[in-house]
Amino acid sequence: MTQATIERIETRLVDLPTIRPHKLSVATMYGQTLMLVKIYCSDGIVGIGEGTTIAGMAYGPESPEAMKLAIDAYFAPAMIGKDATQIQALMAHLGKLVKVNHFSKSALETALLDAQGKRLGVPVSELLGGRRRERLPVAWTLASGDTAKDIAEAEHMLDVRRHKVFKLKIGAKELKTDIKHVAEIKKAVGERAAVRVDVNMAWSETQAAWAIPALADAGCDLVEQPVASAAALARLMRRFPVALMADEILQGPDSAFEIAKNSGADVFAIKIEQSGGLFAAQRVAAIADAAGIELYGGTMLEGALSTVASAHLFASFANLQWGTELFGPLLITEEILTTPLDYSDFELTVPNGPGLGIELDEAKVKRFTREGLMKVTR
Repeated sequence: MTQATIERIETRLVDLPTIRPHKLSVATMYGQTLMLVKIYCSDGIVGIGEGTTIAGMAYGPESPEAMKLAIDAYFAPAMIGKDATQIQALMAHLGKLVKVNHFSKSALETALLDAQGKRLGVPVSELLGGRRRERLPVAWTLASGDTAKDIAEAEHMLDVRRHKVFKLKIGAKELKTDIKHVAEIKKAVGERAAVRVDVNMAWSETQAAWAIPALADAGCDLVEQPVASAAALARLMRRFPVALMADEILQGPDSAFEIAKNSGADVFAIKIEQSGGLFAAQRVAAIADAAGIELYGGTMLEGALSTVASAHLFASFANLQWGTELFGPLLITEEILTTPLDYSDFELTVPNGPGLGIELDEAKVKRFTREGLMKVTR
């Protein structure tokens, strides 16, 4: 293959409205900001990637603004003139120059993989070993904070056959109030749907030890990150008839190994951005498989680009026991793709075209782009 070098990198912030406020234990989201990156190569190929986080910096140390700055000031100058086809070698090089910054690295790696897929005429999933499934089950998060509204939303999703697994955001209210909220929703949907909860680290170990049995009695089948400490989560393991899932404490392969070594979770929430990219997330999944830990395809409430990148990766997994929650684009009111993603019959279809297999609606992206586009060139 003829070498293709990186000639130009562009970043932009795209502020998009959401269908409703999204309440978490750490914050309430009233919109979503995507950090989009384009990598222009000497062979005319352009790769696109995305960095997105939950609730600004309330969830973690990176924000869309910080990702843009990191790429513009540090990553891009180090990438100009480098071979765009040697993706893992280039990402390893960047890893030595810039520590952590997992979300920025994920966006750049996604763009490089998109470009390479387009260059070879194959989907990104083929660059990750090949897909094992064409469609992925997708859960929906009920996070209005109002029980009646959440029940109505769940009923609508079941009626239109879009979701039959519901994750409830809890942890911001008093324990008994949250338990009642979960129990009423599960009673309403009955056996037609599964109900899970995400606490986003809001409970102490003592609170979790009291609440988890009550959630099991209510019909909840999975509790995501009830406590902030990996040690506390490990101590809660095997005590209750409900699966416990690691999320925020899962920050790439090194943390995955430590959690697995200590039997610290039943399930891993795999997130490409939190892991530091698709290849790192692939290694996290391999560690889980080796340790007998089950897998769930997580989301940072990303827009279409990172959602599709995640879908390509999850489609390649040997095991995906708990499905995915790749619903991020459905939370956004504006469609930024020329052809919308196919969500139907409770699943998402993984695109088959070269690279990510999607195309941005440039006019729509431009309309919602925040002022200030920076270019880094040779």
